[in-house]
Amino acid sequence: MPTLLLRLQGPMQSWGTRSRFDHRDTWPYPTKSGVLGLLAAALGRDREDDISDLASLRLGVRVDKRGVLRVDYQTAQGILPASGKGKVNVQSWRYYLSDAAFLVGLEGPRDLLQKVQESLLNPRYVLYLGRKGYVPSPPPYLGDGLRDEPLEEALRGYPYLLAQKPQEDLLLVLEVRASPVTEVRASPVTEVRASPVTEASQVRLVYDQPIAPFAKRRFGVRYVREVLIPKEAVPLRSEPAKELEDVDQQAGA
Repeated sequence: MPTLLLRLQGPMQSWGTRSRFDHRDTWPYPTKSGVLGLLAAALGRDREDDISDLASLRLGVRVDKRGVLRVDYQTAQGILPASGKGKVNVQSWRYYLSDAAFLVGLEGPRDLLQKVQESLLNPRYVLYLGRKGYVPSPPPYLGDGLRDEPLEEALRGYPYLLAQKPQEDLLLVLEVRASPVTEVRASPVTEVRASPVTEASQVRLVYDQPIAPFAKRRFGVRYVREVLIPKEAVPLRSEPAKELEDVDQQAGA
């Protein structure tokens, strides 16, 4: 089955999985809900629209640059409390990844992937890297991103995103599929769907699988497998991509 590759790179990214109220976390790599949100924006879909076709795609991520975990401390003054009496000050901690770069793959039907790739070239809405204001640079669109290879092969075989050689082994994250799916209700806004993957599978749980339109904020559990790609096995570009040269020039490199 073919794979669509896209590049998620920018000065700030945040991929929350359990963010609530005053603490907004970030996962160490892009979440499926975050990536599908970006695709839905590119396609021009509203939050009430069906995204089941996008949710059925299998996701993989290659971490080309981990970035640095940072926190944006914010305060808000004069907030009305639940008691309705007086005003209070509110603090919040919003975590994000600084200067990270990810190669993301989506495996699925070619017709859908072709449509998504075209939308990334001319997105309907502004694209964000997990949080409004965190814009990508360079763009997620890759001209050679639609591949005939399956997900893992495409992620392993695509050239390293940065101009330099990798300094460490790269983390590869692959979605693990299993069926049938069972469902457990966890909270009024989150339904946890647990697939019968055994503990011996050595996989990791992530709460980021959309199971309804984004407006309903319903997410399920999926499993991912994490492996390392030796840095010597990562292919490099023979010539740097034009957009990467532009980014380096803007950064003064």
